[in-house]
Amino acid sequence: MDRAQKEELVTSLSEVFKSTSVVVVAHYSGLTVAQMQALRRQMKASGATVKVAKNRLAKIALEGSDVAHVASLLKGPTIIAYSSDPVAAPKVAVDFAKANDKFVILGGAMGTTALNVDGVKALATLPSLDELRAKLVGLIQAPATKIAQLSTAPAAKLARVFGAYSRENEAA
Repeated sequence: MDRAQKEELVTSLSEVFKSTSVVVVAHYSGLTVAQMQALRRQMKASGATVKVAKNRLAKIALEGSDVAHVASLLKGPTIIAYSSDPVAAPKVAVDFAKANDKFVILGGAMGTTALNVDGVKALATLPSLDELRAKLVGLIQAPATKIAQLSTAPAAKLARVFGAYSRENEAA
């Protein structure tokens, strides 16, 4: 990697660290190529991204960002997972770590908050933004449907009463 490529990588990583809401750092030593590809596919499917970068270059890119405290985790063969959704990257990382013993989560950051392994696991248990949006829409729709049911209920009752009277008159 020549100097221009390194500068480009540092610039792109710096932009990533400034724009993402969550970063997860993990060791990946011992994973096969197929396992790494599976991890990348899972991350991409959930809207997250995985990067393997030289620790020295990643530390340079971290300078001046909100997640700069992650630099202490960058030792050895590390992988950086990030996403704009605060739950996507931790959820995939934790699920992948359960299936692969050689993938070890070291910690991460959410905004200016440093996360240890337990913090990353706690984030992974939260519902994603899409799930929360669906729940909110459901909560908003529920009162509207109940109001509609209540407003139509008196008319339905009247219709049943009139129907009963008409059947009674026909029988007589």
